[in-house]
Amino acid sequence: AELKKASKRLTCHKRYKIQKKIREHHRKVRKEAKKRGRKKPKKDPGVPSAAPFREELLREAEQRKQRLEELKQKQKLNRQKEHEKKRKLEAKKNAAKIKEKAEGKESSGKSKAKPNKPLDKNSKKSFCRELEKVIEASDVVLEVLDARDPMGCRCPQLEQAVTCSGGGKKLLLVLNKIDLVPKENLEKWLNYLKKEFPTVAFKSATLMKDKTMELPTRRRRRVDLSRTSECFGSKCLLKLLQEHGKTQNKAIQVGVVGFPNVGKSSIINSLKGGRACNVGLARGVTKSMQIVHIDKQTKMLDSPSIIADPSNNALALALRSIIDTEESGSADVLEGVDAILNHSSKQQVMMHYNIPDFRNTEEFLTLLAQRRGMLKKGGVPDIENVSKLLLCDWTGAKISYHSQPPESHRLPPYLTEDKIAEMQECFKLKNLEEENTTTVQALKHPSPASSIIFQSAGMTNGTIEENKVIEEASEWENMETSKEEEEEEEEDFTESDDDQDNVEEEEKDVKEVISSTLAPALVSLTHAFLFSESELSNSLSFSLDKTADEDDAYDFNTDYV
Repeated sequence: AELKKASKRLTCHKRYKIQKKIREHHRKVRKEAKKRGRKKPKKDPGVPSAAPFREELLREAEQRKQRLEELKQKQKLNRQKEHEKKRKLEAKKNAAKIKEKAEGKESSGKSKAKPNKPLDKNSKKSFCRELEKVIEASDVVLEVLDARDPMGCRCPQLEQAVTCSGGGKKLLLVLNKIDLVPKENLEKWLNYLKKEFPTVAFKSATLMKDKTMELPTRRRRRVDLSRTSECFGSKCLLKLLQEHGKTQNKAIQVGVVGFPNVGKSSIINSLKGGRACNVGLARGVTKSMQIVHIDKQTKMLDSPSIIADPSNNALALALRSIIDTEESGSADVLEGVDAILNHSSKQQVMMHYNIPDFRNTEEFLTLLAQRRGMLKKGGVPDIENVSKLLLCDWTGAKISYHSQPPESHRLPPYLTEDKIAEMQECFKLKNLEEENTTTVQALKHPSPASSIIFQSAGMTNGTIEENKVIEEASEWENMETSKEEEEEEEEDFTESDDDQDNVEEEEKDVKEVISSTLAPALVSLTHAFLFSESELSNSLSFSLDKTADEDDAYDFNTDYV
């Protein structure tokens, strides 16, 4: 039997008692207010309708009001950011203390001699070491490119390392996510890329849909991981690799490399026909080299992502960086979102997200947060989480955007005609073109109008050699060593309070200026009825010159004497 909810009905005695207490409280509040005395706010007379230059005065007052509101809003946002920084610092300090205590207990039980720590799996050096292993062990290297921005997914350091390594090592380009770009744009990119390396058009099978792509359903269905959605281009790629294996007369190893979220592990899963490698929306899911047997003659080597060089522009770091958005700071994420918006069509972005016109990135994120209901306490837009969600949309398989290939084809300095001929050797290029056309024809592509026009920033520099990696110090070490930075941040907090005082001082100045400037203007109006027009013009010119010199205007929110 189902339990019924408890009734909210009260006895009359209890209800009347509550009402009596409320009446007494209100009476007490009124009595205290009476003792203090209530000052009635002075009514603002405004600007008389007969006043000369009335519209200009009103306009100036409105502009001043808007400036003050914008300044207050900026101060508020800065204070919120500083408070968030302070909270994070305190949390890190507490975590560091806890860790120190735990380490002290462990060291007391053990001997004083400490062995050298092994490399952390999440460290950049570990990623580079695993990537070097994959490149060295591979006979064929597949560089996976996102079809929405193929040039931005190319790494010149990787291509140079493979082409100059010798030993008959081949490099193939795999153009993944071809279902997210218009058909004409895809054909242009295939024609452009095939002039340098053999290029395969591919659409990997998704084992599980992205959370952002799933439609809300009332009942949760069990997902069968053994079944995959349809894959395009897998037969063409397998055939190409098997033909190369026959020419070598041995089993070949194929390394799959590329920047984060281009679909390296998804391609291996598609070729295998099952879930052999872990995939996900987060960047850097694959931590180490993983061997997957496709058949007797072919082994696939899954690798960690290429690390984007810090010298790249903001757009490349936002889309190709290996650092997860959850761990990176809000300033980096905001800079990345700003770069994406600057390199894409504003009108199409507005249509896609269904938001009105915006002036800057902060306004865009505020509108998007309000649109999606991502608000903090007090209705403040959650800009940080909205910007992270936007980055996930652009790196994941949610948004359809496309970039145009360069008009003039220029070979990179590490590529020559001989190198290109060497890379294309042992591959049947005519058959490859035919297979690519059938793959393109079989897929449904978005229309050019629904796909956002994107301006690519060119090739992205990557770090492949372990020695060249500049490993960032851990957060805990930074907390222990950087005490000066904390002091500077505390000074910033005091500065934010000073800014608030400046706003209050400015408001006081406005009141004083209004009292000194508007009084003569109103006096001049009374003179208009007593004196001639010439005297009126002289008095008005005097009052207006005074307001121009002091560069202030009437504010309706303030009282004047």
